[in-house]
Amino acid sequence: MQFIRLLPTIALGAVLTGCGGAGAAVPAVTVTTPQPAPLAEEAGDGPAKTGRPAAERKSLPDVVGMNLQEGQDTMQAAGFYALDDQDSTGQGRLQIYDRNWVITKQDPAAGRKVATDTPVTLYAKKYGE
Repeated sequence: MQFIRLLPTIALGAVLTGCGGAGAAVPAVTVTTPQPAPLAEEAGDGPAKTGRPAAERKSLPDVVGMNLQEGQDTMQAAGFYALDDQDSTGQGRLQIYDRNWVITKQDPAAGRKVATDTPVTLYAKKYGE
């Protein structure tokens, strides 16, 4: 997502010639544009500087042995949404039909208490491999 940085202040002076007769006063106009809030990267890390609450810490469910779709659903129901799926055979295949794959390993391991925004990798292989 890109953010547009706005100019801090734009001062406009209006000078009209030939309008309203000779000697008509023309007021100067000043327009002030509000500044956007600093980005999280600019403000620093943590809730004190970003205004965002810290992620809740929860215990990771055990999804090893489940089909990939069921494992993803279980993780999301527990509050974990930063999920990455990998081919556990090392062939780098994409899991297009998640129900065709069985989870062989998860990282971090089940039972660990971690922040809900922690990335979780689910390693899976096709059934029968």
